[in-house]
Amino acid sequence: MVYNNPIFNDRSHTDLKKMVFAALFASLTAVGAYVKIPLPITPVPVTMQVFFVLLAGSMLGSRWGTISMVVYLLLGIAGFPVFAGGASGMGVLFGPTGGYLAGFIFAAFVTGKLLEILPKRSILKNFLCMIIGLIIIYLFGAFRLMSLAHLTFQQTMIAGVLPFIIGDLVTLMLAAFIAERYEV
Repeated sequence: MVYNNPIFNDRSHTDLKKMVFAALFASLTAVGAYVKIPLPITPVPVTMQVFFVLLAGSMLGSRWGTISMVVYLLLGIAGFPVFAGGASGMGVLFGPTGGYLAGFIFAAFVTGKLLEILPKRSILKNFLCMIIGLIIIYLFGAFRLMSLAHLTFQQTMIAGVLPFIIGDLVTLMLAAFIAERYEV
């Protein structure tokens, strides 16, 4: 029987479960990239990726949430059409949205790590930790956008951050609720 086998202990079962969910969140982030709403004032589209990135960090923790985003980026770099609008390749990371994509890794890590450190979880704590993760995504994205497009700080905020704040906060509320309600 598999459960009595010392090779399949509780720790390896938990790691296998987290590995499967990390792959699932990498896939969900790719699906979220296909929900693409272009905005006329910015080269950065509205997608559902941030929702899945921060949900991965919150539900999987720092280790597996980070791994899920690394897998997601590696799939895109390898040529799978997983970035916004079905884009792929290393060139996307060097484009105007590359900073946001790189920020996914750090946002998932920090969100997960903060929730691991905090004593008792709640919807409010999930939401606040996800906001910190969102700020990380914005910082990485805005910095890349500003340096690539030679924008001022104000122009970068107008094009790369402000159009997304309200929508991202709404989706974070939903993500915080889901992360509190369901456990991986």
